[in-house]
Amino acid sequence: MRGLDRVQPLALLVLRLVLGAIFIAHGYAKLFGGMGHFVQTAHGLGLPGWLGYLSGCAEFFGGLMVLLGLATRVGALFIFGNLVVAIWKVHLHQPLKGGLEFPLSVAAIAFALIFLGGGPISLEWLWKGKS
Repeated sequence: MRGLDRVQPLALLVLRLVLGAIFIAHGYAKLFGGMGHFVQTAHGLGLPGWLGYLSGCAEFFGGLMVLLGLATRVGALFIFGNLVVAIWKVHLHQPLKGGLEFPLSVAAIAFALIFLGGGPISLEWLWKGKS
């Protein structure tokens, strides 16, 4: 299946664009409109309020990094860490009501990008000459 191997860079681009867009939107909503509510939600989960700010930044800036393919592995790590906490504190306790499938799916994409990098269709590839 060598023909499919040639389009692997496109597959990485699609994963990056989808994951990045999702988390830019989620982070933007927190940072620029709903941070007070999200900090209260963090408190309600037994987490310190400052983690709400950290979560919003991880989502927005991590999503931006992944989308652009600039330090993709670091951005994906931010997103993955955020999702591990969300799954642990929210979705595992309410797997059907909380929709465990979506956070697990995007966590899997982030996990893959941590190890695969941004690929050749990325800013990091252009600047460094490698993924």
